[in-house]
Amino acid sequence: MARSKARFCVVAVIVCVAVLVRRECPADTFSRAAVAADSATCSQIGRDILQSGGSAVDGAIAALLCTSVINAQSMGLGGGSIFTVMDTKIINSRETVPRKVKPDLLNTCPTTFHQWIAVPGELRGYEQAHRIYGKLPWATLFQPTIKLAREGFPIPQIQGRYLPYTDTNETKPLRKLFSDENGNLLNVGDIVKFEKLADTLEVIAKEGADAFYKGRIAEDLIRDIEEAGGTLSVQDLESYNVTVTDAWAVPLGEYQMYIPPPPAGGVLLSLVLNIMKGYGLNSASLTGEQKTLTYHRYVEALKFANGMKKQTNPQFSSEEMARRFTGDSFADHIRSLIRSDTVHDPQHYNITPHLDTMGTTHVSVLAEDGSAVSVTSTINQIYGSKVLSPSTGVILNNQMLDFCGRVSNIFPGDQPPSSMAPAVLKSPSKTLVIGSTGGNMITTGIASTLMHHLWFGKSLKEAIAEPIVFVDSQNALNFEPNFDTDVIEALKALGHTQRNPNRFFNVVNAVKREEDGCIYAVSDARKLGQAAGY
Repeated sequence: MARSKARFCVVAVIVCVAVLVRRECPADTFSRAAVAADSATCSQIGRDILQSGGSAVDGAIAALLCTSVINAQSMGLGGGSIFTVMDTKIINSRETVPRKVKPDLLNTCPTTFHQWIAVPGELRGYEQAHRIYGKLPWATLFQPTIKLAREGFPIPQIQGRYLPYTDTNETKPLRKLFSDENGNLLNVGDIVKFEKLADTLEVIAKEGADAFYKGRIAEDLIRDIEEAGGTLSVQDLESYNVTVTDAWAVPLGEYQMYIPPPPAGGVLLSLVLNIMKGYGLNSASLTGEQKTLTYHRYVEALKFANGMKKQTNPQFSSEEMARRFTGDSFADHIRSLIRSDTVHDPQHYNITPHLDTMGTTHVSVLAEDGSAVSVTSTINQIYGSKVLSPSTGVILNNQMLDFCGRVSNIFPGDQPPSSMAPAVLKSPSKTLVIGSTGGNMITTGIASTLMHHLWFGKSLKEAIAEPIVFVDSQNALNFEPNFDTDVIEALKALGHTQRNPNRFFNVVNAVKREEDGCIYAVSDARKLGQAAGY
């Protein structure tokens, strides 16, 4: 009896010490897990999956499925995605060129719509990620979105902003989806239902991804694409394969940054960061004249990164060459070409004219067991090809448009080059899961956030909110509203060209576990996002 009491006392002491030692996390953080998606609704769905015992991958898939209706203009089953998973694996389900691609397709750049539809890989990506890392049943991940799609929901402000993109003669099925019974385009707050998509999702939830790539759904989808003028075939869907590879690791201070290899944009992101880390940046880098110098060097680094886009395409470079671009020695070389007092002539940066793109969505997840997922998904431009399959409710991508200006020829099975760079940064005591949307703005979105957070001393929320400068395909500087006007004028005085874009599409969603175990999760306010956790 005495021995039992002694054991009880020891256990009680251990529990009390643990409670006393455990630090109370701040009110705006979480202690166990978090999801940062484009919307509060989808972050909450991902969080609920985690609370039900799901893995980080389970939470990410559920949040992505939700986003396919809440922000249908950005992604969906008709697109493709890239996962970076904590154990440093990359799951690439990027779209591919169909077998019957038109030989002269690139001669028609940059027209949009049906002729640019690539083979969607989105669901095969979910399937593979779930097969390796999933904990909950496949069907469980689909139920929240099936309910949303069938019962309907008020059109959110962000999706409502893009509804006029559906109002053309070439997009009748898509226009009908977002119209009332009198044919009038819906407005923000009106209820929209994705009933055909709900039917499709129910079958996929029950039968698996094969139901999308084979059988009746595949046949219906291909028939609709053919009627819209696309070139996909049932054989294209049946033969689609996901690739699973190791992530590439890039040292970044105390962290190892894990990124996806080409055709993703991780190489360009690492190049920009490697160039900038060589300047020994800190909080003083944003004061006085140093701020102008810092931003001058940064936009010069972005210009050189633009010039590397063709060289990082697998069509033009080997893996060995692409890996060389992520090394410090190559960054040192580029840094030596950057002058502090002026800009270079355009040819100095080796720029190849290419199309500036936009769109995509990103989800960052940290689960209770420490697992993490960074995943970026897209149908390319706003509402992709604007082709809605009436039989399945699926909106198709226009991903082959990404080849414009980047390659001379395309071949069946090729994946378009991409700026997508879902990243996981790991140190012995901290984890940062981060990614961005916005097409070519992805690189500057992530790079700006990481520089401001890791080097300039900003909180994660402050770093994400910081106004960006985007260097476009013509090497012109595009400044987000509220950017420091003194710096803008100083950069123009150094010879930089300025352009004023109508809209910015950079949206960074990130989750970070700090050394004390507290989790900070931020969904970018630019898309009115809100993270969720527990």
